Amino acid sequence: MTKLWHTAGPVLSILLVLALLWYGAAIALNAAWAKDKASRIDKTLSFSELVADTMSQEKPLLPAPHQVVKEIYETTVLKKITSKRSLVWHSWITLSATLLGFAFGTVLGVLLAVGIVYSRAMDMSVMPWVITSQTIPILAVAPMIIVVLNAVGVSGLLPKAFISMYLSFFPVVVGMVKGLRAPDQMQLDQMRTWSAPKATSFWKLRLPSSMPYLFASLKIGIAASLVGAIVGELPTGAVAGLGARLLAGSYYGQTIQIWSALICAAVLAASLVALIGMIERITLRRMGMVQ
Repeated sequence: MTKLWHTAGPVLSILLVLALLWYGAAIALNAAWAKDKASRIDKTLSFSELVADTMSQEKPLLPAPHQVVKEIYETTVLKKITSKRSLVWHSWITLSATLLGFAFGTVLGVLLAVGIVYSRAMDMSVMPWVITSQTIPILAVAPMIIVVLNAVGVSGLLPKAFISMYLSFFPVVVGMVKGLRAPDQMQLDQMRTWSAPKATSFWKLRLPSSMPYLFASLKIGIAASLVGAIVGELPTGAVAGLGARLLAGSYYGQTIQIWSALICAAVLAASLVALIGMIERITLRRMGMVQ
């Protein structure tokens, strides 16, 4: 029990502090509307009445935590998974594009990293462009990608996946380049002493050495891929996905809907990162890198 508290205690304490700050901010931001309503009927609100009003507004500036939790409960547990009002259904749509884009980004990132490490020409020419690509705002790139792909008949999941790939391949490239270059010169010289071909050096030395770096970059990449999938849903007027929920909520001033989609996206990202972490522990343990 003590061990469990040492693990979960700090996290729960931070969540409690954040919840209290959230409630305080909700009262402060929503108080103006509550006072305005009361002034129209010449009523003076007591502090308890003011707090109660700020906690129950239909379209608050900042919804209280319990309002967001209630919305999430109603749109997950009380809705059929196949319902277009279900957050589970919208999350699955976004998750599909996220995973596909992440797969594309990982493959592209690993291939570019191998080329950069083994080819000085690619190191000098491709790596600067890889870095430069991330200076372009994704909100500017996303509509262009979607328009171009739609012009050639590609629509649906793939445009969002390409946007996710655009964000997720960069950390994989950087992490893998660092990882493939992790072996020191003595280890590389030892492989040359054994007349090991480059393929053997790659599979037996460079690739195993790069695993911790790869998984660290994959955790960043999967979160970036989710952001890309959500951003890809915004300029298309999509009717499905967490991005579509955010867009619909902003159109109609449904702040509770917006916050529920945001929290759902955060939970989804945390779950994906945790899954990558679990795979990392299993892989490194089998490779003998961790106990």
